[in-house]
Amino acid sequence: MMAGVNMVHVPYRGTGPALNDLLGGQVQVTFAATALSIEYPDIPTVGEFVPGYEAYAWFGVGAPKATPAEIVEKLNKAINASLADPKTKARFADLGSDTLALSSADFVDLIADETKKWGKVIRAAGIKAQ
Repeated sequence: MMAGVNMVHVPYRGTGPALNDLLGGQVQVTFAATALSIEYPDIPTVGEFVPGYEAYAWFGVGAPKATPAEIVEKLNKAINASLADPKTKARFADLGSDTLALSSADFVDLIADETKKWGKVIRAAGIKAQ
């Protein structure tokens, strides 16, 4: 959308075959997780060609809506303590990732912001659930 190009989706049975075709010149672009493509430093990122492009995967831990606030806070503190551990940070860095320790309120805000951002992309592209 940002580059004004029309792409054709080519389904692959995993990142391995997609990266093989990218490296072999059969396809011009693929969207692969950093952890799976980090060993190929000569592959340029989309951001190098499309100014302002940003896409990333994030993971978080959720709990049922009715979970008591003190339990949510206890889980949040334990998870953030783990994310602050140097061994954890180093492992994530080895995989090309960062850790982001958030409060539970900040995590709710992140989800809302991401939903809004990607909702615009989905509507602009006319993507529909099947």
